[in-house]
Amino acid sequence: MKMKDMIALTPPMGWNSWDCFGNAVNEEQLLANALYMKEHLLPCGWEYVVCDIQWSEPTAGQKEPYYDPFAHLCLDEYGRQVPAPNRFPSAAGGKGFKPLADMIHEMGLKFGIHIMRGVPRLAVHEALPVKGTNTTCDEIAHPWSVCRWNTDMYGVDHTKEGAQAYYDSIFELYAAWGVDYVKVDDICNTNAYPDDPYSAEKEIEMIRKAIDSCGRPMVLSLSPGPAVIEKAWHLRENANLWRITDDFWDDWKLLLNMFERCEVWERQVSPGCWPDCDMLPVGSLRLNYVKWAEKLGGPVRTWTKFTENEQVTMMSLWCIFRSPLMVGANLPDNDEFTLKLLTNPEILRMHRCGTEAHQVRRTEKECVWTSRDAENGEVYLALFNLADEEAYVGAELSLLGLSGSFAVRDLWAREEIGEVSGRIGCSLPPHGAAVFALRQY
Repeated sequence: MKMKDMIALTPPMGWNSWDCFGNAVNEEQLLANALYMKEHLLPCGWEYVVCDIQWSEPTAGQKEPYYDPFAHLCLDEYGRQVPAPNRFPSAAGGKGFKPLADMIHEMGLKFGIHIMRGVPRLAVHEALPVKGTNTTCDEIAHPWSVCRWNTDMYGVDHTKEGAQAYYDSIFELYAAWGVDYVKVDDICNTNAYPDDPYSAEKEIEMIRKAIDSCGRPMVLSLSPGPAVIEKAWHLRENANLWRITDDFWDDWKLLLNMFERCEVWERQVSPGCWPDCDMLPVGSLRLNYVKWAEKLGGPVRTWTKFTENEQVTMMSLWCIFRSPLMVGANLPDNDEFTLKLLTNPEILRMHRCGTEAHQVRRTEKECVWTSRDAENGEVYLALFNLADEEAYVGAELSLLGLSGSFAVRDLWAREEIGEVSGRIGCSLPPHGAAVFALRQY
C-alpha cells in the first residue's frame, strides 16, 4: 500500500463550510462548528474541519453570494494565497492559518482548506517570484487553462521551469500552517481540457509530488469534475478522494442520480482511495444567501429541502458505498433528528468496516445494496424505495450469496427484528430506506 493511502484507510469524515457559508465563511464560524464537532461528533469519528473557497478574498460574499470576477486576493511575496485577516483575525501579521489550525488541533480535530488549481492571476500579472527560483509566476502560467466558473487562477504549465517549484512552495506553506486536508477544485475531471496538452491531469501529478515532499501527511481531495471512470487509475494513483458528481444539493433528483453514479464507481472503493459523493446537505444551509433573497427572487430556505426519509436514504447510500462524509450544515443549528442521523454508531460502523459493497439490483422504483463487515463477517443489506409512494422492497438471500437462517438487526432502529431465511424485505415510505445487518446462526 502506498504511503498516501495510509492517511485515509477509512473514508474521511468531517465538516465543510461551503453549504452553509458559501465563499464568505470567517474564523468565528469555523471555530463554532469545530467546537460543536468536538463536543458532539468527534466520539463518532468525525474529525476534519474544512475551510472552503475564497478564504484569501477580503470582500467575499459582500457583492454577490457567489464570486466577484477578478477579485483582489491576499497574497504573500511569492504569489501564494494567505487568509484575509479581516475574516480570519488570527492570521494577521503573516501568521497565516497556523493559529487557527493550532486551535482546531487542540480540540482533537484536524484542519483542512480548499484551493483552486493553478497560480493566482494577481501573482501572474504582478510577476511575483516563485520561491527558491529565478522564475516568476507569469512564466509558469498557462493563460488558456482557466476555470469556467471562477476567475481567480491560471493553470500551471507543467513544462515550464519553476512549475513544480511553485506547487512545492504552496504545500510547504500549508505544512508550516499545520494543514491536514486539502481540497483542490477545478481539477477532478482530467478530461476537462481535451484540447489542452497542459491539462489538469499534470497538475494533479505536481500536487501529489508536492505533498509527498512537504514533510506533512495531508489528505488530497479532488473536486469538480466530476471525475470520469476512464481516469480511475490516475485518480487512484494520486488522490485519496475525488468527486464523482458536480455540487450535490438537497434535491431528490440529484440523490436519485447518485444511485447510478455509485454503481459506476463501486469497484474503485478501497483503503486510501474513495470516490466521493460530495457533501451531506442536511440541517441548516445557505446562511449567507439570506441577505440576497430579494435579489434572487424571493425567500431562500435555509433548512434542508430533503425530507427525513430522503436524508436517511442519502446517509444509507453514502455509508454502504463508503463515500467520504462531509457535513454541510451549520452544526450549532442542528436539531435532534440531524444529530441522530450523523451519530448512529451502527450505520457508521458499516461505513468504517464495510467491504465489497455493491449494488444487487436497481429499477426505477427500488434499489438494493449489500456489503460485508470486514471484522465480524456480518452482511449488510440496504433497501431503498425510489418511488413516490409507499412500497415493499425486498431481496432473495440467494442474490446476496447467502443460504440458511440469519438473525436480523435493523441498524437505523438499533433493534433486533428476528430471524429470516429465504427472503428479507419491508415496507418503506416514499424515498425511504432501511439498513439491516444479517448474522448467520
